[in-house]
Amino acid sequence: MAGPADRITLAGRRALVTGASRGLGAEIAAVFADAGADLVITGRDRDGLEATRLAVEARGRRCLAVEADLADDDGPRVVGRRALDFLGTVDILVNNAGVVFIEDLLSITPEHWQRTMDVNLRAPLRLAQEVVPGMIAQRLGKVINISSMAAVLVPEGHGAYAAAKGGLNLLTQAMAAEWGRFNIQANAVAPTVILTAMGRQVWGDPAKGDPMKARIPVRRFGEPVEVADLVLFLASPASDFLCGQVLRLDGGLSAV
Repeated sequence: MAGPADRITLAGRRALVTGASRGLGAEIAAVFADAGADLVITGRDRDGLEATRLAVEARGRRCLAVEADLADDDGPRVVGRRALDFLGTVDILVNNAGVVFIEDLLSITPEHWQRTMDVNLRAPLRLAQEVVPGMIAQRLGKVINISSMAAVLVPEGHGAYAAAKGGLNLLTQAMAAEWGRFNIQANAVAPTVILTAMGRQVWGDPAKGDPMKARIPVRRFGEPVEVADLVLFLASPASDFLCGQVLRLDGGLSAV
């Protein structure tokens, strides 16, 4: 049997990571590059994408940055085709891009509702439609959807976001049911508060953050690399029998 270093590796693999201009997506791209993957990354922030691309290439891996808005009708198709042109095939799809508007259900606008659904739920399907046929042809692939604990324990003001991420959880199960027979594993990761730059901005005030941390058994928030390491496991051969799961990365929050 191969050793751990041979099972948790992405050597020779090719990955597409969305929302990679900052935060979790940038961290996932860096961890993937360290593990041996070549990448296509996408996002809306040109400068952020360039920084991520340079970080990947500094690790000795190939990387193409594609600036795109996945809410646009043509955005996922363009990204998918650019990825296939650059990589030849996509072995790993990480649907990380997300958007949230903090509004209660009686005040959320139709425009915000639609964008929430387009980015968080429609885009993962559209991207999969572009790259999964190649995974089926080679009988190998991983689809990893970044969900949220908001789909399980809904915070006030997150109704649209929770609905989209709940739909993404079920979409993940549908992907697993349809594509598992082709040696494609689809799984989702549902983090609680993670200390990205945005997470620190929202939760850094002790008056807001401390009560939330008190609800988490490990008494802290997560770090971006902890999400990226779990995604690496799901992208690697070590997880080949794990399929159709929504993994709660929440420090025990959902256990209490």
